Formats: sequence, structure tokens, C-alpha cells
Amino acid sequence: MENEMTDWRHRAACRDEDPELFFPVSDMGPGARQVEQAKAVCARCPVRSACLNYAVDNGLHHGIFGGTTERERQQLARKSHDRPRAA
Repeated sequence: MENEMTDWRHRAACRDEDPELFFPVSDMGPGARQVEQAKAVCARCPVRSACLNYAVDNGLHHGIFGGTTERERQQLARKSHDRPRAA
């Protein structure tokens, strides 16, 4: 088990926020404001990229991670899958 000093989650900006903020019902309509609020927290986070990598690597489909919505993470995954691989 990683100790508190090496685990990136202990440095996350969202650590002291209401977890519900990061799980909007939708990213459109009334949920869009909640998405923007969550992304604002992510924008000031020192471990944003680690969070995004964690979500992608673990197939987390719901919620805001690393400043991205589920739809944005799917687009990132598609782009990386479509890139030609080096020989």
C-alpha cells in the first residue's frame, strides 16, 4: 500500500470537496454548471494528469476525472487508438 506522501490522491485539489460535485447526472442542461464547477477544481489541481491517467487506465466511465467528462475521455481513448503505432 502506498504511503500518504507518495499517493497522488492525497495531493488532489478535490480532496476536500463534496464528491457529489464530480458526479453530475449529465454534462448538458442543468448538469453543465456542475461540470464546469468540477472542472474549475481540476484546473487548479497539481495532480490532474495522474487523475486522468488513473481514470483511463481503470476504465472509470462516470464522473469528472482529471478535468474531463466521460465523453471527453472516450474521445481521448479513440484518438490514441487511431494513432499509427511506431514500427
